Amino acid sequence: MEYTINKLAKMAGISTRTLRYYDEYGLLKPARARFNGYRIYGQREVDRLQHILFYRELGVPLGEIRKILQKDFNGMDALQNHLTALLAKRTQLNRLIANVEKSILAQRGEVKMTDREKLSGFAEKIDKIIADNEGRYGEEIRTKYGSDTVDRSNAKIKGMSQEDFEKVEKLREEFNAAIKAAFEEEGSSPKSRLAQKACELHKEWLCYFWDNYSKEAHTGVAQMYVDDTRFTAHFDEIAPGITTFLRDAVAIYCKTTNA
Repeated sequence: MEYTINKLAKMAGISTRTLRYYDEYGLLKPARARFNGYRIYGQREVDRLQHILFYRELGVPLGEIRKILQKDFNGMDALQNHLTALLAKRTQLNRLIANVEKSILAQRGEVKMTDREKLSGFAEKIDKIIADNEGRYGEEIRTKYGSDTVDRSNAKIKGMSQEDFEKVEKLREEFNAAIKAAFEEEGSSPKSRLAQKACELHKEWLCYFWDNYSKEAHTGVAQMYVDDTRFTAHFDEIAPGITTFLRDAVAIYCKTTNA
């Protein structure tokens, strides 16, 4: 069966802008184009898009996905790997769900829960976040901001309460949703109200990790997102091509806000 770009985007739950970006990025080319220029996708492209979305769900950057799919790609092996990774993710979620369920019962006085049990799984997640950040970006941010600054940030993360961590996660989700909506809205502009709201959320999120906020540092980190392909790949997971839009929105925010 064949699909137009609009039908495929709707079926996959992504935007046509994302599919066009995948085409430009060399990640997912249409099977052919009609005489009017409309992209047409066939079964091969549907299967490839399925793998792309699996890898994106697992947090793999687009550049890495492209490399994976350019190799001697084996669809069955890839599906087995997806399953293994998703099962591991489910195990972690089940552990956290069980923790929350027991916490609810403890609040009701139906069971007793030790402090160690309350924090079970949480400390493990914090350590994984720090390790992942160090592995991906440690060298770059230590060179740019200094090891003392990074160490203080890591210590601040480790000192977070579960309530703080939940606030950070919520802020991150709100920011992702706001900047994505601003980027994809018709006639999108980094000056728009929604884009500037996203920058405010981004600032709030940064303040959970930084000792001191400054406009210079905020614009600097947004520029680093553009300059470093690892950061660019991370933001491409929100919406392909969004990083420059975010950089420009932050620059406007820092010039116009009184904060």
